[in-house]
Amino acid sequence: MSTFALHAAVEPPTSSQRQWWETRWFAALLILLSIVPLLYPQNAPFVDLLGHIGRYRVQLDGDTSPWLRQYYEYSWAPIGNLGVDGLVELLGPFLGLELAVKLIVMVIPALTVAGFLLVAREVHHRLPPTALFSLLFVYNHPLLFGFANFALSMALAFLAFGLWLRLARQQRFRLRAILFVPISFVLFFAHTFGWGTLGLLAFSAEAVREHDSGRGWFRSIFNAALHASVMALPVVAMLAWRYETSGDMTRAWFEWKLKWEWIYSAVRDRWRWFDIATVSTIPLLVLFTLVSRRLAFSRNLAFSALVLAICFVILPWTVFGSAYADMRLAPYMIAIVPLAIRFRDETHLPTARAIAVVGLSLFVIRIAGVTWSMTIAALDQEAKLEALDHLPRGARVVSLVGRDCRRAWELPRNSHLPGLIMARREGFSNDQWQIDGINLMEVKYDAGLFRKDPSQMVFPDWCGGKRRWTVNKALKAIPRDKFDYVWMVDIPAINPELTRDMTRVWQGHGSMLYRLDR
Repeated sequence: MSTFALHAAVEPPTSSQRQWWETRWFAALLILLSIVPLLYPQNAPFVDLLGHIGRYRVQLDGDTSPWLRQYYEYSWAPIGNLGVDGLVELLGPFLGLELAVKLIVMVIPALTVAGFLLVAREVHHRLPPTALFSLLFVYNHPLLFGFANFALSMALAFLAFGLWLRLARQQRFRLRAILFVPISFVLFFAHTFGWGTLGLLAFSAEAVREHDSGRGWFRSIFNAALHASVMALPVVAMLAWRYETSGDMTRAWFEWKLKWEWIYSAVRDRWRWFDIATVSTIPLLVLFTLVSRRLAFSRNLAFSALVLAICFVILPWTVFGSAYADMRLAPYMIAIVPLAIRFRDETHLPTARAIAVVGLSLFVIRIAGVTWSMTIAALDQEAKLEALDHLPRGARVVSLVGRDCRRAWELPRNSHLPGLIMARREGFSNDQWQIDGINLMEVKYDAGLFRKDPSQMVFPDWCGGKRRWTVNKALKAIPRDKFDYVWMVDIPAINPELTRDMTRVWQGHGSMLYRLDR
């Protein structure tokens, strides 16, 4: 009868032959495969990303564009949310804005794959076939929602964690302490979440290493905290940053229904059955590990998974004014579980080959599904964006993007499609966020109710509820003297009387552009 066990990794004999899933060429192939879904779309069709692209245009050209200068103001500040912003500042002037963003975003899943594989390699001293199951979570809910700075910081955090483990294995603790001071600042300014996650991973791994060396748990935890404290200096920058902000910093604690939703929707994209089936492979893998006589869990990563699970439970929905805080951690918390699984003693090759084939097959299927989903979204957005060809530069556009009454599983990818009005036509768009301490761009233009997000998101009138921002309410509320055009995307049926003072300029699939008549 098999038993569940937590094992420390044992260094394999140097003479042991590497299997195909353990080779560098195979790891390189997995990294390249991860970028396939983003090859076709001109802009990755992630929910929030197109809105960010609009902000990046202001970042690059706000001082020189006579139109953007009227509508927006951009001021740099040392905040913990600058990852992609900083790279755009470096690459945008040479490559052009949209190409620069495309390349940066393509790198994120590649770095995530590399980070997962590096961590597994350092913990187990060779790559276990079970690590392939973690790659199912590379295109996860937060990334597909367009949390670009966050996703970049998490990819860098896992790479840094792999380096932390390698230097510990080599007993190079002084070098590690020196290196991780600047690394912690890079992670913090990319996004605070990645910095915090790295600290938790490093602490948990160090506690297990100290305990394995013969120390008690109390002493091990104390020593681990001391080692991880080399990454604490960004706290000073965080305190200075948050001191200048105000408002509702945290809310929605211990929302159990939501937390369960974040778990089963960890890779939410388009097809509910496909996404939930992907997540379901992990409990099946865990069950197989529990009943197997050959498999076990590494104490190192099992403890890391436990620490992240505790943080997931504790985290509220909103932290520092940034929503979906607990949702963001869920896929990475789950991805660590297959990384922790290893063979108890010698690798049983028939079992290992079977696991590797299944894991690789599932990853290829997942990549194919995400590629198809990205292509569908990109084709839909390209057709709708033809409306922008009929806008003059600097146009003041109020956009209305339809939303379902009920929350659909498919991500609302067009929610920030209007951000490309700023990026391509240097016009005003009403889809930009204004969150204290989070955004470096301020909306200057006085557009009343249509100054910022979520004024662009409208619901059908039959949804019910007096507080619903419906399409007909929005059309009535548009200040005619403040805007030149109205762009409607995926909207439900409207009252035609509300467009009598407008001239339809263009109509395409799910997209209509009206000029306001004076």
